[in-house]
Amino acid sequence: MRCKAITWCKVIKVLIVRLDEVGKLKKFKFRMQVILDMREKELEDRQMEMSRILSALNSQKEKLQNIILAQETNKNNLENLSVSDNLDIPQVEMHRDYGIKLIGDAANQQRIIQNTEAILKRKQQEVLEAHQKVEVLKKLKEKQEKEYYKEFLQAEAKEIDDITSARFRFK
Repeated sequence: MRCKAITWCKVIKVLIVRLDEVGKLKKFKFRMQVILDMREKELEDRQMEMSRILSALNSQKEKLQNIILAQETNKNNLENLSVSDNLDIPQVEMHRDYGIKLIGDAANQQRIIQNTEAILKRKQQEVLEAHQKVEVLKKLKEKQEKEYYKEFLQAEAKEIDDITSARFRFK
């Protein structure tokens, strides 16, 4: 009887040690984490660039609106001069020349806006591609993490089965 008790104690100690080892769950480590971090940083950088471009575009559109307002003001001033009692020819020529300059400025500003919109469209495509790369790696990480914990749970269940079967063997 004493022999069985000693063996039983040894078996329990070994099983407790094995359970402690299994119970110590190692944290999942994604092998491509460095690449994921780099791609997330790249995505963030591209989003910041796109934000700057969008800000510049809004500023350019505001500048165009100011030019249009200046054109309307100049047109109103020119109309007021033409209906006044004493016609000041140099003043009329100055407003006319200023109106011509504003038309050129507006056309130039339109071209700048179109170019900026084209750059913004390219940048949006780059952001989309960078986002897709990040998402692919995140899904891979999630899949590998699920697999890691699934394997851990399977190993833990096997250990519990081993303990249970060893326990019944010694009875």
